[in-house]
Amino acid sequence: MVFSVIVPIFFLLAFGYLSVKWQLLSKVQLNSVGAFAIKIALPALFLQSLASKDLHEIWYPQYFFVYSGVTFILYVTAFFIVSHYFKNNRSQSSVLSLGAAMSNTGLIGTAVLSLLLGQKAMTYTSLVVIIESVLLIPAVLILAELGSSQQANFAQILQSTVVTLLKNPLFMGVMLGMACAIFQIEIPRQLDQVLAMIGQTASPLALFSIGGGIVGLTLKYVNVQSFYLVISSNLIMPLLMFLGLSYFTDVSQEMVYAGTIIAALPMPTIFAMLGQAYGLNEKTLTPLLMSTILGFIVVSVLITVWWA
Repeated sequence: MVFSVIVPIFFLLAFGYLSVKWQLLSKVQLNSVGAFAIKIALPALFLQSLASKDLHEIWYPQYFFVYSGVTFILYVTAFFIVSHYFKNNRSQSSVLSLGAAMSNTGLIGTAVLSLLLGQKAMTYTSLVVIIESVLLIPAVLILAELGSSQQANFAQILQSTVVTLLKNPLFMGVMLGMACAIFQIEIPRQLDQVLAMIGQTASPLALFSIGGGIVGLTLKYVNVQSFYLVISSNLIMPLLMFLGLSYFTDVSQEMVYAGTIIAALPMPTIFAMLGQAYGLNEKTLTPLLMSTILGFIVVSVLITVWWA
């Protein structure tokens, strides 16, 4: 089981890396591959997978609230540390703190858990996508905008954030899939088949694009702040998730393992995108690369221990 999961993941990452390194694909072409994965394939996968289930199969309140609690405890803690001890302003702190409290759930999480749990993986990852898309990312964007503008209009910022959220295909795919499950709406068979075919491309394309995205990244900003963000994201977060979920005796072992592995994943690519937007390019790219390396090591160890 371990090698059947880990080896394909590393091969896909390596193929993506070498495709760009050997100039078989350019960075622009690779970005298109990644955009298709996250904007088309993943939403189709979530919609098709969730729509075929009943509500009790996709809604785990204990899992949802434990993951939410751990996420915001780490985010608030990181915000305080990054702003007070590392002397970043409020806008910078709001973005940097994201790296300490969010995993690459949609791209890497879906790929890894699908190999481990099959279709059941969509339930665990979809609930985390809701936490990140509805709660965490909007909070980060609002704080960042409030911190970067002297005359920030909260209502306008909130409206802009909501519009951005509603335009997010991944979020909409999850919400539409859950709505179909809640209201027992059956997707037409032909459309279901099309969504399934498109969704099957999501995991390999996502890992391929991440591998190619590593090309050119360097560790130029290795310092205490970067180490703190990586340790929080890849070590403290999975530990708190494991302890938090294990506290509930009626939570399945599978749920504990799934939540812990998602929490241990590398930082999301949106961390670097927001870093670039707010003038924190190297301060986000360096911990992102460090987290990618450590995250895969931690996940590999967990899979070896739990599925060996």
